[in-house]
Amino acid sequence: MNKIEELIEKMCPDGVEYKKLNEIGYFYSGLSEKNKDDFKNGNAKYITYMNVFKNPAVNLNNCELVNVLENENQNVIKYGDVFFTGSSETIEECAMSSVVTQDITEKIYLNSFCFGYRLNDVNMFVSDFLKHLLRDELFRKQVYIAVNGVTRFNVSKIELGKIEIPIPPIEVQREIVKILDNFTELTAELTAELTARKQQYEYYRDELLKFDKTEIKNKKLGDICEVEVGEKPNKILFNGEIEYINAGTSNSGYVDKYNCLGDVVTTPSRGQGGIGFVGYQSKNFWLGPLCYQIRSINKTIVINKYLFYFLQSNNKMLLSLKKDGGIPAINKTELVGINVKIPPFEKQKEIVEILDKFDSLVNDLTSGLPAEIEARQKQYEYYRNKLLTFKRKETKE
Repeated sequence: MNKIEELIEKMCPDGVEYKKLNEIGYFYSGLSEKNKDDFKNGNAKYITYMNVFKNPAVNLNNCELVNVLENENQNVIKYGDVFFTGSSETIEECAMSSVVTQDITEKIYLNSFCFGYRLNDVNMFVSDFLKHLLRDELFRKQVYIAVNGVTRFNVSKIELGKIEIPIPPIEVQREIVKILDNFTELTAELTAELTARKQQYEYYRDELLKFDKTEIKNKKLGDICEVEVGEKPNKILFNGEIEYINAGTSNSGYVDKYNCLGDVVTTPSRGQGGIGFVGYQSKNFWLGPLCYQIRSINKTIVINKYLFYFLQSNNKMLLSLKKDGGIPAINKTELVGINVKIPPFEKQKEIVEILDKFDSLVNDLTSGLPAEIEARQKQYEYYRNKLLTFKRKETKE
């Protein structure tokens, strides 16, 4: 901190210049005019929506393939580019940024659900500085102003372009990156340990759910379960006891009453990041319009918690139903047709009991890790906000 303060005092004692995004760069679109077949046996790499959403710095080692012809007029990404998610089911997840911080030696494209931003002068910023700046609370608060929508939120490029960002000297940017990267590297190490524990759990779960053909019955999901979507609540709260479950892999807020009883399986029906995710709601909750509840018609035939473990282990079946070409979705008519392996009732109870205990054991083993990760993340966010708050240089008129 002292070194940065000394650098700021030496290099910009009168403050830091702020510029609007549309003054120092321009927006461009992702892939266009692509259909589902173009994503089969592709010949070129592209950055996925989730790669942008999850990573402040783009992971170039985690690309997928798309078919691009030589004469196509598609935008190719470059070092220093920034990607933004275009829309989301919640305002907090809209226009999340990801920066290209590595050199690129081949043609790589951007998915159609995101858009890019390119600086007129790439040397104006250290790219790793941008990955912190554009996810900072101060920037995100300005992003919310550029977002509109009711049931689904979209970001206006015109309004986004009006957002002003600070441009500190490169030396200052580099020092800030050193400090903030130290925090994120430690968090990454802890997250990797937590991921390893979860993978261990998933391995044993999947092994337990392998059956001899003679001990199971095969049933269509629609023959043994009720499958329905919910509706949007009148008011969504930031805190509360009753969760609002909609699209995505976590709750979409809280409400003051429920419309769905607990002991039920849920999976998103529509959205960018949630398709294929399987959740289990033990308590009463509010079921949204972009989420299915899957509930056993007769608990003496199939147990809801068994359904959860089975569908969680076989989420590839759900992913195979995903409709592309627009916003990813799963149709109910196809969902109810998936095949469910049903062992005898006593066997289901045994499986649920074992997996519940194992799940608790894994959580106990890792109970300190999530808390430590959260503490490190809050520490990082505190220093990020502090380091990225600059005195504004007054401009002469």
